[in-house]
Parts: sequence; structure tokens; C-alpha cells
Amino acid sequence: MRPRGVTNQTARMHGADVKVGSDADFAHVVEALFDSMGAAIDQVVTCRPDHLILGISALAVWGGSKTASDTLKQSIASRAGGGVGVSIATEAIVEALQAYGVKKRIAIVEPYYPVIQPRMQSYFAEFGYEVVRFNHMQGPQLTEYTRVSARDLIEALRAIDGPEVEALVQFGANLPMAAVADEAERWLNKPVIAVNIATYWHALRHSGIDDKMVGHTRLLADF
Repeated sequence: MRPRGVTNQTARMHGADVKVGSDADFAHVVEALFDSMGAAIDQVVTCRPDHLILGISALAVWGGSKTASDTLKQSIASRAGGGVGVSIATEAIVEALQAYGVKKRIAIVEPYYPVIQPRMQSYFAEFGYEVVRFNHMQGPQLTEYTRVSARDLIEALRAIDGPEVEALVQFGANLPMAAVADEAERWLNKPVIAVNIATYWHALRHSGIDDKMVGHTRLLADF
């Protein structure tokens, strides 16, 4: 997805490789990830970036409201120092839905547990979106999110699709959905918004970079 002239610098947030088997386990993992965010920001800002992307999408929606999401974004910007733009999943996905012209009904697939559902419903409702269907894939630990096949992801998307769904949205940055989403837009004939594409697109466009990139859904190719 990287246009010519753009560089991607990465700092890792530590997530303990523990078993997750319940809502309570998942909530504990999320809180631990919040604790690791500051050190990752400190590490990556040494290259003096123009823009930061928070690559863990559960953190962006955990507060369940635009106010909480905005507060998180502001705290990242403050930690990074002045003049650094920030992209987080919630804001990026809303702007992606608006770019596609999606009016109301969406469906969401993610690798999380049901504890995330009311938070997502509350957040998107503030922007007029109704989440009509969820697929909580309930990954047994964070590292297992990446160990899924293209067929697994295709079935996950099909499980949330329906004639009433205007767009499919994927949270969970560890799910390797980008290439599948690009294909799925053609066979579903509707927007499929993968979170990594959305946050990267958001960062590019808010940095004044308008390059169109084919192969990563219509979001990067057309908008």
C-alpha cells in the first residue's frame, strides 16, 4: 500500500501471548495493550514522523464513544509531540464509510469477544450507523489472529453479509484481510472496509498524499 516516497517506520506494542477464552480475558488483554502504548510511541517518534497510525483497532473503539476515541487520539498526539498527525481505526472507518457513501446499515467481523459489541454499536450509532450483524471470531490468543487462511476470512465475511447490509467492516489489525477484502468487493458488489487499509488510507489522505493504489479495495484505488 505504500506509495513511492513514503516510508513506514514501526514500533511494536507488547501484547502478552496468553490464552483468551472469555470476555474477561479479552478485556484484560486490551488493558495491558493500553499500558504498552506509551513506550511504543516514544520509540517510533525518534525518526520524527509526520503521521502516526495506531495499529491496534480494539483500543480505538474500547471507550465506546466519539469522545473517548477523540481523547485517545489526542493523548497519542500529545505523547508524540507537536505537529504529528494521528490516525486511529474508528475515525478512519467512519471516513471510509462516508467516502463510499454508505448511509445506514453495516456489519462487522473481528477476532474479538462479544464484550466489544456494545462499544462498537455505541460508537457507530453516534454517526448514524446501525450494526446489523457481528461475527466475533473469538481468537484464542492475540498471535492466533494471524494464523487464519483466506478461506477462513471469506467464510467470516459471508457470515455477516446479507441484502440489508450496505458495507462490511473488519476490525482487528492482526487479521490478514487486505487482499481478501479487495477480492470480496468484486464478488459481493459492495464496500468491504479492512481496518489496515482504512487507517493507512486515512493517514495518507490527511497527510496530503493522494496517490491511488490498485489492489487494496476501492478505498485506496478510487478515493
